[in-house]
Amino acid sequence: MRIHRPGTRRRRRSFNETDYAALLSAAHQQLDAPIMLIWDQLNTHVSVAMREVLAARSDWLTVDTLPLHTGLNPVEAVWAHLKSSVANLAAYGVDSLAGILRNRLKRLQYRPTMSRVKEVAQFDSVDACVC
Repeated sequence: MRIHRPGTRRRRRSFNETDYAALLSAAHQQLDAPIMLIWDQLNTHVSVAMREVLAARSDWLTVDTLPLHTGLNPVEAVWAHLKSSVANLAAYGVDSLAGILRNRLKRLQYRPTMSRVKEVAQFDSVDACVC
């Protein structure tokens, strides 16, 4: 597992295909259950090397990829906002995380720049995502 520490500016900070493979294998081993993964269009997620990693785990791993264009998928804009607002957050538990996400979604409803996705943020999607 990769741990990020302050002062490591010259080293790569993001996960590569090998890191994702190790994380998925460890999660599967710990959970002892099939895993469903929903990914965005990050270049590492859709690379040829990652497709090979995922194909090797296809007996217990299902992967769905979100559409690329936010105009076709308004949830992508909401998700991008949520990801940036809870980056590096260590919640005490699922209930705590759900409360924080509800708060962020509520605040999103009042942002004038996000008027296109207000209807997406209005329903209580946190319960559907965090279960």
